Amino acid sequence: MAPGILVDEAQNQFPQAAKRNDGAPRHIFPDGIRTSGQHSPLYGLLKPYSTFPKTITGPTVWQASTFSSHPERWIHPLTPSEIAELSAAADAFIASNTPLTGISKSNFPLPHLSQTLTALRDNLLNGKGFVLFKRFPADVWPTLKTAVAYMGLGAHLGYLVSQNGRGHVLGHVKDVGEDPSQIHSVRIYRTTARQLFHADEADIVGLLCLHRAREGGESDVVSVHRVWNVLQQEYPDVAELLTRPVWYFDRKGEVSEGQEEWIRQPVVYLENGGQGRLYCKWDPYFVRSLGRFIETGVVPALSAEQERAMEVLEEVCQREALHMVLEVGDIQFLSNAHLLHARTAYKDFAPPAPRRHLLRLWLATPEDEGGWALPMPDSHEKKRGGVQVNDTPPRAPLDAE
Repeated sequence: MAPGILVDEAQNQFPQAAKRNDGAPRHIFPDGIRTSGQHSPLYGLLKPYSTFPKTITGPTVWQASTFSSHPERWIHPLTPSEIAELSAAADAFIASNTPLTGISKSNFPLPHLSQTLTALRDNLLNGKGFVLFKRFPADVWPTLKTAVAYMGLGAHLGYLVSQNGRGHVLGHVKDVGEDPSQIHSVRIYRTTARQLFHADEADIVGLLCLHRAREGGESDVVSVHRVWNVLQQEYPDVAELLTRPVWYFDRKGEVSEGQEEWIRQPVVYLENGGQGRLYCKWDPYFVRSLGRFIETGVVPALSAEQERAMEVLEEVCQREALHMVLEVGDIQFLSNAHLLHARTAYKDFAPPAPRRHLLRLWLATPEDEGGWALPMPDSHEKKRGGVQVNDTPPRAPLDAE
């Protein structure tokens, strides 16, 4: 099948929807729900460029200047009563001896804070797309309690999904000494290298700062809808190319039996129903790490037009981004549907000082619970997206491994 074709006879036959994952064996998946994992889009549901909006309006479109001088619009300092509620819920969960991988909204009750989280969840999905919590006592509570409280907080925003082939539902953004130049096998979050603007394989991503770097490691976020408007005004040819399913993304070996080692898809989509909104799936490192497949002729090399589009997209994101610094105890939650985020390169303190360390969550928000309507076979799955290799059980390690 030619990679540039949007819809053809073969693609009109929609792939069979992925099997449901909410009846998974509980001896492997404590909450009975398996992460769905990565899927190719339903190609027959993809829309041509002519149907995409020329201009997007609404709360998902914002400029950095709107928030850079008004931190009260996006920062939520946790109150003493909210921290006490988190503390009590974490202590009760630990006392229950429930596996940490089985934490959920139902077994981590937050009677009062949950009301605030419901409003924040709606803002993440349908509004500006980001929030920064401050004053989480990560430097006071022991490691286990910190992890439990953080995961329980996240469970009120979405379902925790696996972030890698090891089944980690609690991730660790920390330098573990891997070589960032080996992008075909290394995930950049496990290095000190810069992360270019990207979105993760989940609806929402959370980052809790445990330790800061000596220098760098700062965060940038940008509205995809603002970027789209700029592209339409200044680079309409780039906007058009991003809507075509000619982009190959490496899966870096994190595949289940019978699956291909890559996924072909557009960079920007329109919802399959819903509000018809534009959303983005992008990570340049996963596009540039396909050399081993290009050499054998299995995957086409990037065209000159694609190379230029990647450069333009990164430049516009940098131009339009909001910059923020995460302090110890800060928790950043971001939408992966209509935001892209990046990280500057960093240098750690010399030992024995702790290395920069963030705890990461990937959260799914299924379509029938207010999530975006994706042209994906798992759009209605509770734990849609994520990275799942066969029946690898979920794990919540308390440090990087």
